[in-house]
Amino acid sequence: MVSTGQLTRVVDNSRAAFLSGRTRPLAWRMSQLENLLKMLDENEAAICEALGKDLRKPKQESICLEIEFLRNDVRGCINNIESWMADYYVEKNIVTMMDTTLIHYDPLGVVLIMGAWNYPMMLSLGPLGGAISAGNCVIIKPSELAPATSSLIATLIPRYLDKESFQVVEGGILETTELLEERFDHIFFTGSGPVGKIVREAANKHLTPVTLELGGKSPVYIDSSADMEITARRLLWAKCINLGQTCIAPDYVLCSKKVEVKLVEKMRSLIGEWYGNDPQKSPNLCRIINNRNWERLHNLLKSTKGKVEIGGENDSKDLYIAPTVITEVGLDEPIMLDEIFGPILPIVSVKSVDEAVEFINKRDKPLTLYVFSSNKATQNAFKTKTSSGSMVVNDAIVHLSVETLPFGGVGASGMGGYHGKYTFTTFSHQKSVLGRDFSALGEYLGETRYPPYQDWKIDRISLLMKNRKIPKFLSLILYLACFFLGWLVSSLENKFN
Repeated sequence: MVSTGQLTRVVDNSRAAFLSGRTRPLAWRMSQLENLLKMLDENEAAICEALGKDLRKPKQESICLEIEFLRNDVRGCINNIESWMADYYVEKNIVTMMDTTLIHYDPLGVVLIMGAWNYPMMLSLGPLGGAISAGNCVIIKPSELAPATSSLIATLIPRYLDKESFQVVEGGILETTELLEERFDHIFFTGSGPVGKIVREAANKHLTPVTLELGGKSPVYIDSSADMEITARRLLWAKCINLGQTCIAPDYVLCSKKVEVKLVEKMRSLIGEWYGNDPQKSPNLCRIINNRNWERLHNLLKSTKGKVEIGGENDSKDLYIAPTVITEVGLDEPIMLDEIFGPILPIVSVKSVDEAVEFINKRDKPLTLYVFSSNKATQNAFKTKTSSGSMVVNDAIVHLSVETLPFGGVGASGMGGYHGKYTFTTFSHQKSVLGRDFSALGEYLGETRYPPYQDWKIDRISLLMKNRKIPKFLSLILYLACFFLGWLVSSLENKFN
């Protein structure tokens, strides 16, 4: 653990490592990625043990939702880093036809990744592969609320990665506050909205860009065309993994009364099938992270005026809240005002798609939106008439496994995105580059910009600079014509000089 007072030195060491240029070569980035993958492969059991201590996370969830997610992300970086780093050549206009125009991906410098406690391994190290691929030095701040995982990350990172380029800072509010006083080139934060505002305010002092992966109340809409058996399975799984402590967990359901009855019946049956008659004894359910969060969830249960259809059992000593389904909830109840972040699922009755869309649009933009329906018009209505960070049709959470889809929020649910190449671009500056030679043709095309200014020069510049949609084959012909004219002019100059 790095104590307060030493944090400036930590950041300075990272900046010195970055300025040395060591992080820029492809070979160096590749070696760090390979070492990161090796770290995950060689320490699977230790990671599962730490997650078990912090959240009593089942082995399958630890491996599939944290470790394997990280492995696949790093594998994707290794497989694609060379193409990601390559300069990207862009289209040109007539004036720049003979020039080189491209985007070059520059590393930002020293970046801070602030992880969260609910998926303490995946959310602390998930952005790391892309940050390495982009050529940055990284300071990692795991959540102190998952101490076993935080300690393991602090132990493993210096064993496998460059000690100066990648450092871990452990600690609580005091250390985090002091760390945010330092200047970074990017801050990547995963956590709650209130803390996200604090992070952004601190970043503003240095004009530091931020990625904020927050959360919110992710709604679910279900209509009568959905396969209720499959819908209940997919929805209940998404709600119960990590005992509901997932930023994109289904937060509440919108459906008709008729659908509600069928859904509750199916979920009641599934809970017994998956977790037994006493779910608290099941090895397949996590626990709430700590007493404070357990009390918050318990108060939501106590304050509801709705009907508890399933569950409701709780045990403070075991940090246990049973998978719970509530109907007939009031819209002004606490359970419908803030993100639940636990295994409690309220169901709100709506009569139509339009009513559901209006309900969603009156609230903060969610991190994701789930629609269970076989009706294409219904699916399209939610896609085009609502705003959310992401949307999944007829399933939940599985979109995180698709690295070609960016993951991130909008409005109150966050800003920026990542996963796959999107993490690489998040931690890169897209530098615009134009390269030009001293040819006579190029100078002829551009000479009208020079004084003395005249009306005919304005006309020529306007003609040459006009934005036109040029078919690709004409662009090639135009390029060859310009090349030939340039060669001809150069040859004539050489002949007569």
